[in-house]
Amino acid sequence: MRKFDAYIAAGGYANRSKAIADLIRKEFVSDIFARGGVVAGAVTIVYDHHKRGVVNRLLSIQHACGAAIISAQHIHLDHANCLEIVAVRGGAARVKALADALKAVKGVKHATLSVTGSGAC
Repeated sequence: MRKFDAYIAAGGYANRSKAIADLIRKEFVSDIFARGGVVAGAVTIVYDHHKRGVVNRLLSIQHACGAAIISAQHIHLDHANCLEIVAVRGGAARVKALADALKAVKGVKHATLSVTGSGAC
């Protein structure tokens, strides 16, 4: 219980019930994703926009996977690096394939996929 109470305090929870509910929801989302259900989330990528062809390749992938993309936001981090946040929704396999394709582009330095349930959990 001490470890769990430390977890609760670190997470800023007011009580154990909320922490337990969040842990249960997290497991539901993991199960939805593993079973190929509908998820929503974000793909975040950092890339060097000076790398030849990287911007065109990223845009081509996004256009090809447009059905899974809700929106995209482009942020200039510094002279060479950009952050792209792509909001996604769809079947887990489709969303993961999109994230994997973006991550594999030469010039992408870092990419993450964060998902949640589509609203049902």
